Amino acid sequence: MGLIGNVLTILFGRSGNLVRETAEVFRENTEAAAIRDSDAQQAAIDAFRAEFIAGQGGWFNRFMDGVNRVPRPALALSTLALFAAAMISPDWFAARMEGVAVVPEPLWWLMGVVVSFYFGARYQVKGQEFQRAIAASLMRDLETARVQSDRGKPPSVFRPEPLAPQETVQAARAGAQVDITDNAALADWQESSRGL
Repeated sequence: MGLIGNVLTILFGRSGNLVRETAEVFRENTEAAAIRDSDAQQAAIDAFRAEFIAGQGGWFNRFMDGVNRVPRPALALSTLALFAAAMISPDWFAARMEGVAVVPEPLWWLMGVVVSFYFGARYQVKGQEFQRAIAASLMRDLETARVQSDRGKPPSVFRPEPLAPQETVQAARAGAQVDITDNAALADWQESSRGL
């Protein structure tokens, strides 16, 4: 019985299953893959939920966001309305344009500055919100990868390896011969550059 026990211990191990671990080298563990997929889907749902909740704010924030969305469509639609007014009632349109013609030039400059600052500030605020959201998303991804690596799972965040070490890049710039045995693209490039 001791020999059978030793054989079974060798095959199945004391802490792990040698047959299962060997089979997982050739075929993915379906249960672990399902858990990883479930974790990825839950992370995506949590990210969407966080974005939705962060974008909500209070009623005042929603109201002011709505007010801030009015000027651009209002300017575009009022410009089209001016064209329509010129076609429908040329006399009325001419009277209004005479009024616009007597506006002093410094007032036009002031209006241009106000409109430029309004749209520039709005553009900057939206750009910073976008960058903040991307940074938060990256931090969540890195935290998820860290948690997965702590659990022994492969991280789901794509981390590309550097293309070449700094010494190889410097040697290539200096014209030195670079070891291309394991890089087919670099070998093709060097062969094509020799023909030139």
